[in-house]
Amino acid sequence: MFKRLSCTKVDGENKKRDLHEVIEEVPFALFINGRHAMTAMMSPVQLEDFVTGYLYTEQIIKNVDEIESIRIEKNRMSVITRNLFKVLGPKKTILSGCGGSASFIDTEKLPKVTSDYSITTTDIRTSIKAVLNSELHVTTGGIHIVALLDGERVIAVSEDIGRHNALDRVIGYGLRNKIDLSKTWVVVSGRISSEMVRKCLIANVPIIVSRGATTTLAVDIAERTGLTVVGFARSAKMVVYTHGERIAGVDAGGE
Repeated sequence: MFKRLSCTKVDGENKKRDLHEVIEEVPFALFINGRHAMTAMMSPVQLEDFVTGYLYTEQIIKNVDEIESIRIEKNRMSVITRNLFKVLGPKKTILSGCGGSASFIDTEKLPKVTSDYSITTTDIRTSIKAVLNSELHVTTGGIHIVALLDGERVIAVSEDIGRHNALDRVIGYGLRNKIDLSKTWVVVSGRISSEMVRKCLIANVPIIVSRGATTTLAVDIAERTGLTVVGFARSAKMVVYTHGERIAGVDAGGE
C-alpha cells in the first residue's frame, strides 16, 4: 500500500538524500455489465469488498445476490449483475469526497434508520484506541481508517486514501459475509461528511463515530433520518450531535 520514494530530507540546515514512505494512489475504472460506471482513485486493496459496498451504497444493487461476478484485472474492476439491462443512471457529481469516487445526495429520498441498536461510551473509547492505531498511518501519514464493529468486536477494518472508499469496503465486507448491518456501528479516522452519512443510511448502519470533526449538512441529515453521529471521540471526551439515545447514558439528540 506504499512505496519508498527518493527525496531530500531537510532538518534545519541539514539536508540529505533518503527514501520516504508514500501511500499508493491508483486509478481503478469500474465497469458494470460492460458499461463504464466511474473511476475511483484509491488504495489497491480489498477491491471486491469495495465494489460490493459501492454498488450497494449507490443503490445500483439491493442485495449482494444481485452480483453475478466480479473480475479484477490491473486497473479495471468488471461486474456482471443478474439484471444485465439495469440502467445505471446519469453521471454523478463529486461532493465532499476524497479518493476520486463520485456520488450525489438527494436528501428527500434518503431512507431513515430502522434500528434500536445501542452501544456504550466504553465501547467507543475502547474501539477508537484499538482500531485507529494504524502502523500504516504512522509510517506514511496519508491514510484513512474505517472499522465496522459489533459492540467492541471488530468485524472489519479498511485503510484507504479516501474515507468514503474505506467505508464502502467495510460495508461490502459486511454484505458479503451476511452481517446484519442494523446491529453494527462504524468508527472513522476522518471527518464525517454528508456522503459518509448517506452511505450509512443506505446500509442501515445506525451509528457513526469519528475522532475528528463533522459537517453541518451531515448533522442536519442525520438528525432528520435517525442516524447517531458522534465526533471528536478522544480518550474520555466525545461530542454526541444526534440521537444520543443510542449511546447508553447519553441523551443528546431529538429534543
